[in-house]
Amino acid sequence: MLLPLIPWPTDVAGTGDDPVAVPAIRVDTPDPAVAALVAEQVEAAGVPVSDDPAEGRAVPFTLQVDPAAGPDGSGVEERYTLRVGDGEIRATAAAPVGLLHAARTLRQLVTHPAAGGAPVVAPVVVHDAPRYAWRGLSLDVVRHWFGPDDLRAVVDLVASFKLRVLHLHLTDDQGWRIEIPSRPELERAADHQVGGGPAGRLTVDDYRALQEYAAARHVTIVPEFDMPGHVNAATHVYGALTSDGVPTDAYDGIEVGFSRLWFDNPATEPFLRDVIGDLARMTRGPWVHVGGDEVLTMEVAEFARFVELAARIVREHGKTPIFWQEGARGPVEPGTLLQYWEPKGEDLDRFVAAAEAGARFVMSPGDHAYLDMKYTAQHPLGLEWAGHVELRDAYEWEPTAVIDGLPASAVEGVSAAIWTETLTTRDELFSMLLPRLGAVAEVAWTAPERKDFDGFTARTAASAPSWTAAGWAFHPTPQVAW
Repeated sequence: MLLPLIPWPTDVAGTGDDPVAVPAIRVDTPDPAVAALVAEQVEAAGVPVSDDPAEGRAVPFTLQVDPAAGPDGSGVEERYTLRVGDGEIRATAAAPVGLLHAARTLRQLVTHPAAGGAPVVAPVVVHDAPRYAWRGLSLDVVRHWFGPDDLRAVVDLVASFKLRVLHLHLTDDQGWRIEIPSRPELERAADHQVGGGPAGRLTVDDYRALQEYAAARHVTIVPEFDMPGHVNAATHVYGALTSDGVPTDAYDGIEVGFSRLWFDNPATEPFLRDVIGDLARMTRGPWVHVGGDEVLTMEVAEFARFVELAARIVREHGKTPIFWQEGARGPVEPGTLLQYWEPKGEDLDRFVAAAEAGARFVMSPGDHAYLDMKYTAQHPLGLEWAGHVELRDAYEWEPTAVIDGLPASAVEGVSAAIWTETLTTRDELFSMLLPRLGAVAEVAWTAPERKDFDGFTARTAASAPSWTAAGWAFHPTPQVAW
């Protein structure tokens, strides 16, 4: 029997029992928060949830925290074990996040017989744990605005693939997408996006609610204030940030590299302290991303001063700084995260030196993990600067081989990324994410020796009906036999 599991588990085996019919499921766990989220997964699989112990048709789904769960010898917090057979379903995990992962695996195992009747679950034992702790998606909501409802849908998609991080690119040349209480004038930069038309931003309350929604599903929101480049939205509002004191014009194009801050400008440091400070105070997760990419009109020495200052402000607020890969051009402190995106113009030895200084790397190579790249030259959506990224390209790459000479131990994890210059609707966004996000998720979760592209495409085809049921658009790539 085909098991449509994405990402593929550490160890999965059949039990020899008959499939378990599940006309309904009764969730049995002492943690009410876990029970609610597990019920959400069960119902999303098309199985009713019953809370009546006397209802004989409801199959018990028992969930317990147990340090012995997961693959032998694993010490990963997210490890879990799922057992289906002999008329029952049991999950154990080292922590609540693992119980939710078990429920997500169960959701993928539910099938609905073509002849009708009760749904069934394949009889299996799964012992599972992820390869990397950082498994994420970077999402640009500036070039085109995607509001709170869309972002909650993205959280659900991210969580379904057991990803743990949703990094939001919130500021850029075209617009400013989050309320900064100490800088209320930035609201004037919210109503701009590529091509014009109405846009928006997250209020403080919106951002809090989104983080709560994500955290309940064990997804951490990481905010990004991109500086010292990609700042035209800010300089459009605050002329004092420019070299001549004149506000810049609003911008609705897609070119990059033309905007910048000036380190010695007296207005610059107070602006950085206000924005980074407010973002840090509003953010419940441990990270704040401070950009640093594509600053094309600044000397390295000045850029390095920005890196040092931004990292210092982030740390002063008790958070860990993240930069795009260009952050390696400045001073790097242990624990800093650098998000790698492409090799062009970079001295790769600088990355190795950053790792030796204690930096950790999140791998987002554009030719594999940038999901705004066109599938093919004929695809109507997306860009092509990193080439074309078909499903196989998103699947067949190894994070430890991306940067020559970088120790494997310096890789913190993997993140897909999607930029929205050409994406204007939720369906367009999801059609670029699916099915490729599942491929990147498997790169981040599954050991290389357990990966198999042909098996992955078969599991992808089997997963598509559940995406349709969830209302998630996807691209029917010819690399999958749908």
